[in-house]
Amino acid sequence: MKLKLMAAAAAAVLACAGPAMAQPTPAEAKAFVDSAEAQLDKANAFANRAQWVRANFITEDTQWLEAKANAEQNGLLARLAVEAAKFNGVAADAVTARKLKLLKLYAVAPAPNRPGAAEELAGLLTRLDSTYSTGKFAYKGKTITLNDAEDVLAQSRDPAELKAAWEGWHDTARVMKPDYAKFAALSNDGARGLGFKDTGALWRSNYDMDPDAFAAETDRLWKQVEPFYRNLHCYVRARLSEKYGEAVQPKTGPIRADLLGNMWAQQWGNIYDVVAPKTAASSYDLDKLLLEKGYDPQRMVKTGEAFYSSLGYAPLPETFWARSLITRPADREVVCHASAWNLDDKDDIRIKMCTKVNADDFRTVHHELGHNYYQRAYQNQPTLFRNGANDGFHEAIGDFAALSASTPTYLNQIGLLGAVPGAEEDIPFLLKMALDKIAFLPFGLLVDRWRWGVFSGETTVDEYNADWWALRLKYQGLKPPGDRPADAFDPGAKYHVPGNTPYTRYFLAHIYQFQFHRAACQQAGWKGPLHRCSVYGQKAVGEKFNRMMELGMSQPWPQTLAVFSGETRTDASAVTAYFKPLDAWLTQQNKGQQCGW
Repeated sequence: MKLKLMAAAAAAVLACAGPAMAQPTPAEAKAFVDSAEAQLDKANAFANRAQWVRANFITEDTQWLEAKANAEQNGLLARLAVEAAKFNGVAADAVTARKLKLLKLYAVAPAPNRPGAAEELAGLLTRLDSTYSTGKFAYKGKTITLNDAEDVLAQSRDPAELKAAWEGWHDTARVMKPDYAKFAALSNDGARGLGFKDTGALWRSNYDMDPDAFAAETDRLWKQVEPFYRNLHCYVRARLSEKYGEAVQPKTGPIRADLLGNMWAQQWGNIYDVVAPKTAASSYDLDKLLLEKGYDPQRMVKTGEAFYSSLGYAPLPETFWARSLITRPADREVVCHASAWNLDDKDDIRIKMCTKVNADDFRTVHHELGHNYYQRAYQNQPTLFRNGANDGFHEAIGDFAALSASTPTYLNQIGLLGAVPGAEEDIPFLLKMALDKIAFLPFGLLVDRWRWGVFSGETTVDEYNADWWALRLKYQGLKPPGDRPADAFDPGAKYHVPGNTPYTRYFLAHIYQFQFHRAACQQAGWKGPLHRCSVYGQKAVGEKFNRMMELGMSQPWPQTLAVFSGETRTDASAVTAYFKPLDAWLTQQNKGQQCGW
């Protein structure tokens, strides 16, 4: 897109505001939207491939190519969003009106509509993403990657090793801080040019409700699950203190973030051995089962495909297997963060992940494939409707599948587990699930809370790190393992910040997936506890679920939610119902403890 055209488009919009211009007609609005979708199809096809190549071959050249493609795409989005404004107040048909609205919300980081801005923004985002993906640091005399550091956090029980690995990775993010500040300012300029207060307000406008009302809605959902999280936090802190001693982890106050088995303490399942119930044990270990059965990364993905096939969905295309990245290559730098792609918005679906043979990646495979099956389900929608009902839906589809895939019922159905354990193993099972699902909820909320503050100006550059840790204390009850450097940029140590991926979607997904699971199990006629239900092989459930997926973003998400679940509101009661036995058990375990932080 030529920059002169952008300026001309902006001037035309300003001219439209004058009294001399006639009001556009509904037919003109529809013609504009049709043209916009055709232009987006062309720009997206090129940008998708440039992004894929850069993510799989990180070099100076591929970064340049991606930045150029993204700049052209962002420039187009800026122009189309500004042009869409001239149709404000036009009595367009409902479909056209929705598309006009979505055009303004299409860009996650809108470029200002001025010469050079799209190129500058794209360059910043590519550099931030690549800086994260190529990050390395010295640990015990060796240079290690994030993947290596994650293994230390998951497996070591030496507080000194944990602290060193945690601080080593977080310190790699310090160099991103100036670029992130420039990005936030540019993106804000772009958002204000589209009529939003800032980029955070633009993000919150993507949920078919007022931005402030959406923020209040997430607060409501958090209040539904916060008591359970605090119960879990209290129990885990006591066990960590027992393991490491009060000098490392006191019995009261916040938990040291590096002790929880995950670089961001967003999921705690890796420390199950430390916090496992003393009176009940799990009779199987999924990590060991996968190895004993000879699973490799390819078979992990094939198993995920088989789950969706059991619901009646067509197999993945041959191109998926030929073009996906399933294992980390030894000869080049790649973005290892797991993701799912549809490069042509039709059938060229792929995943990209550095798959390991373990329980976490077994579930991740089911999750990422969920994106692919969703992308394929709505491929016949118009361009602007080819997306999830909201971004929380896109994350929840695969997580819904992973809920079934996590059950011993499913592991038995596919031959990984010889027999389904009895009720005596419910508490160990639910505790493992809660260490991932419930522990995640406050982190899922706070990442964007921090960014909303950055975008609104409430959090200044000098306050980036202090405000980050204030939120982590408020919501998660966590603290860093030691004092952080004055120039620390710990938010940048989480991929989604330099990668500029909105994060509230994951919080919502952790609610929706349980709503989907409860509805699916009811439709399947399941009579047992919700946490033991697997919908593997339930083709009628799969058919109804596909009817919801096929709708994409064509209508407000409450209507789409109702197609499958019969509900029109996000509701965390399915979460509390799933974990009810564990919550009661935790309450018993915490008697006499001083909970809270």
